[in-house]
Amino acid sequence: MTDTARQARAAVPERPSLDGLEETWARRWQDEGTYAFDRATAVASVRDAAPGRAGRPSTVYAIDTPPPTVSGELHMGHVFSYTHTDTVARFQRMRGRTVFYPMGWDDNGLPTERRVQNVHGVRCDPSLPYDPAWRPPSGPVDDAARRDPTPISRRNFVELCERLTAADEQVFEVLWRRLGLSVDWSLTYTTIGRVARATSQRAFLRNLARGEAYQAEAPTLWDVGFATAVAQAELEDRERPGAYHRLRFHGPDGRDVLIDTTRPELLPACVALVCHPDDERYARLHGTVVRTPVFGVEVPVRPHPLADPAKGTGVAMVCTFGDLTDVTWWRELHLETRVVIGRDGRLLPEPPAGVPAQPYAALAGQTVTGARRTVVGLLAESGDLVGEPRPVTHPVKFYEKGDRPLEIVSTRQWYLRNGGRDDALRQALLARGRELTWVPGHMHHRYAHWVGGLTGDWLVSRQRFFGVPVPVWYRLDDTGEPDLTHPLTPDDSALPIDPSDDVPPGYDESQRGRPGGFVGDPDVLDTWATSSLTPQIVGGWETDPELFAAVFPMDLRPQGHDIIRTWLFATVVRSHLEHGVLPWRDVELSGWILDPDRKKMSKSKGNVVTPMALLEQHGSDAVRYWAANGRPGMDLAFDPAQVKVGRRLATKLLNASKFALGLGAADALRAPATEPLDRALLAELVTVVDAATRAFEAYDHTAALQVTESFFWRFCDDYIELVKERAYGTGPGADSARAALATALSTQLRLFAPVLPYVTEEVWSWWRYGSVHRATWPTTYEVGRAIRGDGQPELLRLAGDALGQVRRAKSERKLSMRAEVPLAEALGPAAVLDQLTLVADDVRAAGRIGTLDLLPDRTPELVVACAF
Repeated sequence: MTDTARQARAAVPERPSLDGLEETWARRWQDEGTYAFDRATAVASVRDAAPGRAGRPSTVYAIDTPPPTVSGELHMGHVFSYTHTDTVARFQRMRGRTVFYPMGWDDNGLPTERRVQNVHGVRCDPSLPYDPAWRPPSGPVDDAARRDPTPISRRNFVELCERLTAADEQVFEVLWRRLGLSVDWSLTYTTIGRVARATSQRAFLRNLARGEAYQAEAPTLWDVGFATAVAQAELEDRERPGAYHRLRFHGPDGRDVLIDTTRPELLPACVALVCHPDDERYARLHGTVVRTPVFGVEVPVRPHPLADPAKGTGVAMVCTFGDLTDVTWWRELHLETRVVIGRDGRLLPEPPAGVPAQPYAALAGQTVTGARRTVVGLLAESGDLVGEPRPVTHPVKFYEKGDRPLEIVSTRQWYLRNGGRDDALRQALLARGRELTWVPGHMHHRYAHWVGGLTGDWLVSRQRFFGVPVPVWYRLDDTGEPDLTHPLTPDDSALPIDPSDDVPPGYDESQRGRPGGFVGDPDVLDTWATSSLTPQIVGGWETDPELFAAVFPMDLRPQGHDIIRTWLFATVVRSHLEHGVLPWRDVELSGWILDPDRKKMSKSKGNVVTPMALLEQHGSDAVRYWAANGRPGMDLAFDPAQVKVGRRLATKLLNASKFALGLGAADALRAPATEPLDRALLAELVTVVDAATRAFEAYDHTAALQVTESFFWRFCDDYIELVKERAYGTGPGADSARAALATALSTQLRLFAPVLPYVTEEVWSWWRYGSVHRATWPTTYEVGRAIRGDGQPELLRLAGDALGQVRRAKSERKLSMRAEVPLAEALGPAAVLDQLTLVADDVRAAGRIGTLDLLPDRTPELVVACAF
């Protein structure tokens, strides 16, 4: 035995345990830089690339890691999807790629603001001056404080946001390290950090210079609770109760026109009635004028194909604005504008032009709900409410993070062209979608459907506070009015800037807000406008050209399928406009985590499982095993039993490895396997390595795990039991057994390593140098060269079947597995018995069989009969 083998065997603990592995190895990985990105090698590979070579070097594998939103707690859905990505990173690292695997925190935006408001009982008032001495309440905030929050300046508010997100990020990092994510923590970034702000503003200013970013006054989806504009991609429909009210409009010929509406409070905003051009019932009304009930305002009746003859009475009321269809009608029919709902969700104090002050005064200042009751009362008094309101449940537009129905108000906003109104750009973005490799493939349809259905450009400005400021100022004329059509922009070298604090070139602070001076744009950019630049932010775009050339375009974007229309599409848009390429080659999409009742886990439903408790109770490898059993794009039910199976697998890997090393495997790693059973084991392992490798290359970690796990249990339950008597001995047969054990153990540890990083690292350390995660991925050649002669995988199955029948016979007689079997007869086809002859000695030894007779028989399969 070599000194290395003696040292390795001495390192095997007497009682291997999974407990404490996370603390031990997470610290070692960090101290030794196991997962550090080798920037020098990556950059050198670019320099060494052949002249004229297209793209970046294939020796680098770059991942555009999703930055989780820092506005609460990580949940099992995060564990699920980030484990999938980590298996990819570990596999590619073992394949010899220089892996670029960063981590980010998405900390700006509305979720963070809401969390700060709820935690500290405050609200931002930009008109207030900064108070450096202000401190938030030290104790918990009660409901009263949340209902009547303390106003603080924008700077004070932003400082609170930064403080809270920094604390949340530390908690997130602890959990990610515990889970064993192999990210390079030196590459961590935040979406509100200096680099991210500069990158986001630089990209926006270049969009502006090329005419891709522009301002427009237009109907805007508005969240009353957050007091901000909302983009089309952030909408969701929620079923809400309502009621259809039938209203009587007064026609030109004395005949009434009836319409159904769920929003009678918008009657003073009515600008037209529409009906389908082919609806003969209302053909006589085309081009005529009717009067609105209660208010008596004359509005035209116009035909339009979006009017549904089967809905309600077939005639619809167009208001500015009740929903997105109203916007379409208003725009395409060139209708007037009568806005009655303000940004606070209340009816404006003054009626729009053409609407009489009475009875509008009864509505002024009311909430939408209050105004609805008032209008219904006025309709009933005038006799223009036909019948009783009819209850209905219908979809209502909400901001995905909001809790109040959206309104549509007219505001001036910043937009970014995304193909919604430019068919050439739309077609180019659809082509980008076809270039992308989708995992799973059917998810491409969601992208194509979204892009094909866009109705407008991307609204990128938000009326909030904790975000990347829109980096422009406006000149003020002699009357103090801003020149919105010619914004002032900063130099690239000055980025990032905040127009609220910084001044434009050629001005000084004394000119802020004064006629002839300037004013800063008060808005911030949509959080997706920054998150859509994650490859540029972490890749060093314009700040580290060598790094950017080595990692961009990236290889992989992993993300949830529910944000294809937001994060994925937005990133494709930014990369296409700025670089003329896709931001990555492949996209791997994860599904949702469901509770045992097959319902999506969410905080609102109260069915969320906290990851850290599971990691501490069962171990990280066990939780990762559960996560890896979910395929890309597929939803997975959380099953604690599956986590327990994972722990059992990790425990078995510890114990089986200890046993194999105890048989002398550490001293026979590069020796050949000469015996039929040993060659059969390795021949089957060759097929396992091939299948697992192909599965990982196709992003199918689940298939790779399943084929590896299936082989491992056969290795434990059959092979080790069959070979241990021979391995304890001496001579060529023992050497062959130990060689097969060594090759099988080394190979299986590496096959399991992407999914079970802790237990595989622990076992590897018992007998090998370095980290298993820096070892080379096993190859079919490596395993195959350990086979001396031919290997027949079916021999292992046949021997295992024979031994299994002997075990069952002992179990049925309630005998110990170590009980002797004086005589056993193997019956079966001659061809099967010929094969069994090759492994008969191992079967006899493992089953403690005195005499094993092989008797040809007509039975179609092998039958082993035992005599006791």
